[in-house]
Amino acid sequence: MTALDKNSLVAVIGGGAMGAGIAQVALQAGHPVALFDNRAGGAQQAVQGIVHQLERQVEKAKMTESFFDDCLSRLHSVESLGQLAHAGLIIEAIVENIDVKRTVFQDLEDICEPTCILASNTSSLSITALAASLKRPERLVGMHFFNPAPLMALVEVISGLATDESVAECIHATAIAWRKKPVRARSTPGFIVNRVARPFYAESFRLVQEQVSDPATLDALMRDAGGFRMGAFELTDLIGHDVNYAVTCSVFDAYYNDTRFQPSLIQKELVDAGRFGRKSGRGFFEYHDGAVKPEPKVLKASGGFDRCVVEGDLGAAHGLVARMGKAGIEVVLRGGSGLLHAGEAVMAMSDGRMACQRAREDGLQNLVLFDLAHDFNQTNRLAITWASNTSEQARADAVALLAQLGIQTSAVADVPGLVVLRTVAMLVNEGAEVVLHGVSSAADVDLAMVAGVNYPIGPLAWADSISPKAIFDCLEHLQASYGEERYRPSLLLRRITQEGRRFHD
Repeated sequence: MTALDKNSLVAVIGGGAMGAGIAQVALQAGHPVALFDNRAGGAQQAVQGIVHQLERQVEKAKMTESFFDDCLSRLHSVESLGQLAHAGLIIEAIVENIDVKRTVFQDLEDICEPTCILASNTSSLSITALAASLKRPERLVGMHFFNPAPLMALVEVISGLATDESVAECIHATAIAWRKKPVRARSTPGFIVNRVARPFYAESFRLVQEQVSDPATLDALMRDAGGFRMGAFELTDLIGHDVNYAVTCSVFDAYYNDTRFQPSLIQKELVDAGRFGRKSGRGFFEYHDGAVKPEPKVLKASGGFDRCVVEGDLGAAHGLVARMGKAGIEVVLRGGSGLLHAGEAVMAMSDGRMACQRAREDGLQNLVLFDLAHDFNQTNRLAITWASNTSEQARADAVALLAQLGIQTSAVADVPGLVVLRTVAMLVNEGAEVVLHGVSSAADVDLAMVAGVNYPIGPLAWADSISPKAIFDCLEHLQASYGEERYRPSLLLRRITQEGRRFHD
């Protein structure tokens, strides 16, 4: 299917930040663009804002004067929906209220030509429900941009039950022509990103609730070890807890209170207190003048090693072996089950069991567990924990070895799956559910999470890189430890593990 012709008028309903951003994207892609807003002067104000953004690009030599003039000639505001009768595509970007949106689309359907595509930028409402009241529901599609639209690459193209396949294909092709990275999804609560991302927040919130560690340390671990741009606490402070909590509650309700999406009492308390984050001056952290952000907790290290023993395959942590070699440490390789010996310490990457459980079940003394990292060749921080019978010297030896490799260690309580591993496992699990239920493909799930929320790698590709079985085992151990359906492994993950294949095979 070909993209929308560049001579076709693109109209945007809603002159807020998102609507103006979408209009700017279409404008810079070469379309004539019309903006409508029902607020007096709202559309004109949005146009002025777009012009200002384009002027800044000219000043930075990112846009030529001639292209700037061309854009101005194609951009205008309108005072009524009736002036959009000849539009080829109309994108609605107004308040997230299904009744208001339905009314707008019903009005547009009576005004526009039959070939006009109607699109909603909704982030959470059902495209099927929005289209149900239309005479021609097949021409309504979801076109969900991410804020700020001119900068964020992802566009979720959402098909409702009645959406014509050719309409969705046209919007997908149009998004590519607009230099975006579109993904296809079926209309289900949260689509891809707002659904798959829920565990990123939920697991960190739970770790604080269980007093595993503090927000600053957990954020640092997710950034430095996990490779994420921000940790859950600083990110939700930025988003606004009122907004983030509302989305979580919406997804939780939409999935009939499935515990995978259960909202956090920790976050609810912040919302109840009016501590919404940056915009209110206080959330998990404080943002008033002179406020100092807490530093992550780090264990002090002393000493070092000339020789270590590695038993078996360290799996995802095999990069540590190369780092030991570069640090001048002699590495003795032996058969075994993935253990690293440094002085008195018996070290292993977490498999989802608590250290106390693994030490007892595997008959290990002085066990120290370390967390998953996105890249063990590069990471400069890891979470560690230990069994209660682990000696003080063994703990010190584990910290000393990692410090010798250039890795700071942050101690956390003995909790199943530690920090990064359990979060990644839950992201993988939700991504697998999206694929299992035919909402989207594995490739689009990964693209959505990288392009939409800047994950270091797509969750399913991450599972492939460390083995789906390792993720499956972690989830089974989490479920056994908590006794909750929240951690049940996806049937697709179970199937892939049993078949010995990967998500992208």
